[in-house]
Amino acid sequence: MDVRKNSPESRLSDPDRLRQLHQQYQTTALVLQGGGALGAYQAGVYEALDEVGILPNWVAGISIGALNAAIIAGNAPEHRVARLTEFWHTICRPPLWPAWATAPLDPGAWELPWQNGLSGLAALRALVEGQPGFFSPRPFPLTPWRASPASASWYDTSPLKSTLERLVDFDRINHKGALRVSVGAVNIRTGNFVYFDNTQGPLRVEHFMASGALPPGFPAIEVDGEFYWDGGMVSNTPLYKVLSDPSCRDSLIFQVDLWSSRGELPCDLAEVTSRAKDIQYSSRTRLITEYMGQRQRQQRILHDLMALVPEDQRHQSAYRQAQLHASGALVNLFHLIYRNKPYEGHYKDYEFSFDSMRQHWSSGLDDLRCTFAEPDWFELPSGEHPFVTHDVHCED
Repeated sequence: MDVRKNSPESRLSDPDRLRQLHQQYQTTALVLQGGGALGAYQAGVYEALDEVGILPNWVAGISIGALNAAIIAGNAPEHRVARLTEFWHTICRPPLWPAWATAPLDPGAWELPWQNGLSGLAALRALVEGQPGFFSPRPFPLTPWRASPASASWYDTSPLKSTLERLVDFDRINHKGALRVSVGAVNIRTGNFVYFDNTQGPLRVEHFMASGALPPGFPAIEVDGEFYWDGGMVSNTPLYKVLSDPSCRDSLIFQVDLWSSRGELPCDLAEVTSRAKDIQYSSRTRLITEYMGQRQRQQRILHDLMALVPEDQRHQSAYRQAQLHASGALVNLFHLIYRNKPYEGHYKDYEFSFDSMRQHWSSGLDDLRCTFAEPDWFELPSGEHPFVTHDVHCED
């Protein structure tokens, strides 16, 4: 996909300096939230990372973020953008008949209603026809004899399994020393949130599909005798996984969110539904970010206090217990947050039109390019301020 032609010129002032600053961090994590069709924004963010040669060594995802994580981790770095492009082209094709033409070049007052109408039609088509390479409608989803968790859904996701098996090299994902991958899902029987992680065992296509199995649209996915649903039902961001991991050291984290906490006051029921979705899926992200920031600062204070304890007192039990909770890690967190388009409705997460996908992708690419235009942001945080966050939209 030639997204670059539709994007403004990069404002990078010194890519070499960015790469030099990047080398100060032991962990570079890409944290990918769930959000369905909005996930093309994450692909644009990854393309911007690829442009400057800043590649993650850990990618964590939930729902559509887990699917993007599979494409990224399951391909060699030089092929990842091409594979992401192929994935999004595959699942955004018109299902049964060609899409309607886009709005005229200068439609004037008709532009927004036209775009809104086309977007709504594309979402309706996804509901009725499914999306090629992703999901297809079940002919009789309400028949009483469908007594299996793997078939109790409106749609069949076996096309997604075929797509992932074609585009993802799972041997690469599970190779020792490979890019670390973590994807979140919910155990239906226990209700517990779990992470599938390639440092703890091999990951298969089912692990990634389980992370995106949002009911009742998509069926539960069986993994080693247990059934799982979409991790976004409990937490829509894997940031907690990255920051609470014992291996987390000085970290540069790109948190890519698909739901904006900011928005206009709704004036009709459709806008109420859309705004409610944004708040529902963004609020936990804000809560976890604030909590982890406070936790990181407390761990740093404990780390610095422990350095003041005399050597001959460090054998004490209290000191050994404190070692388990202290951390000297420094965290630089970048928020990349998708901003709603004026024409979008409450169906934006299942509106898979090619035009919308291109706009989402371009938005992610542009947002991270603008972030890279501020190289000072990439400086390693100080011990006094061990947890720093940046959001390019807050600087507008």
